[in-house]
Amino acid sequence: MRVGVVDCGTNSIRLLIADIEGNNFREVTRQMQVVRLGQGVDETNQFHPDAISRTFAAIDLYAGEIARRGVEKLRFCATSATRDALNREVFVDGVKERLGIEPEVISGDEEARLSFAGATREFNRADGPFLVVDIGGGSTEFVLGTDSVDNAISVNIGCVRMTERHFRNDPPTADEIAIARRDIQNAIDIAYASVDIKSAKTVVCVAGTATTVAAAALNLPEYDRYAIHLSRISAEQVHDVSKRFATMTHDERAALGYMHPGRVDVITAGSLVLSEILKATGAKEFAASENDILDGMAWSLAK
Repeated sequence: MRVGVVDCGTNSIRLLIADIEGNNFREVTRQMQVVRLGQGVDETNQFHPDAISRTFAAIDLYAGEIARRGVEKLRFCATSATRDALNREVFVDGVKERLGIEPEVISGDEEARLSFAGATREFNRADGPFLVVDIGGGSTEFVLGTDSVDNAISVNIGCVRMTERHFRNDPPTADEIAIARRDIQNAIDIAYASVDIKSAKTVVCVAGTATTVAAAALNLPEYDRYAIHLSRISAEQVHDVSKRFATMTHDERAALGYMHPGRVDVITAGSLVLSEILKATGAKEFAASENDILDGMAWSLAK
C-alpha cells in the first residue's frame, strides 16, 4: 500500500510517501520545507497571514507530489502552533481545499505516541526503556516507554517559541541566554513531575534541532541523514555545540554546510533546549534518529 503523510509543525512542514507491505517499509520520498507557521503565535495566539501563505504554498507543492505518486491513503497532522491558534479554521479550511482531507489537530499525547512509534522501531527492545525527546518549533515532547508509551508530556519550549520569547540580539546576550535557560529548566521540571526522564536506558532525540546538533558534533561538511541516523552524540558534545552556536552570528551559522536555511534563526535556542534536557536526564549521550512522527504516522495507515 502506498501511503502519504504530512506533519505540519510550528517551524516546518514535511511530507513522507512510502510503500508498506506487512513489516516491509520502502521510502518513496521524504521532503521538508521551513514555513514558520508558528510565527508570532506565542505572543498573539493567531496565525500570521504571511505564515499561512507560506504554508499553503508548500501544501500546494505536496498536493502535486501526492497526486503524481499515486498515494492511496493520506493523513495530515498538525501540532503545537495549530493547537494554540484561535484562528485555526483558516488553516483547516485551506488544507481541506488543497488536499481533500481535514487536518487532524492532534493532542500532545497523540503526537508523543506517533513520535515514539517512529523513533524506536529500529532499536532493540533490550535498550529500553527509551526516552524519546522531540524538540519542535513550539513544543517539546518527552515520551517514556519500551514496547509502547508508558508516560508522555508536551511542554512549550520549542525552538521558535524560545527564540521569539527571549532572543532579541544576534548572537544573544548572556542575560538573554540565562533567562531562556531558566524558562527551559522550569518546563523540564514540569515534565519530570509527569515523566521520569532520569529512568531511561537510552535517550533518543528526533527532529531538526537534534539532527542539526548531531551534524555539528560529527563535523559533517554537509547534512547527511544517513551519517546522522542512529549516531551517538555525547552530552559534552551537545553542550559544546550549544555554546558555539550561542557565540555565532546569523551569517556564521548560515555558512555552515549542514545548516538548513530555515534553522539558522532558531538553532541557538533549540540547541540550548537540548543541552538543558541532557543535563536534567543525567544521560551521557543521545541517539539521533531520522525516523520520527512521520514514520509513526505512515505505519498508522498500514494497519
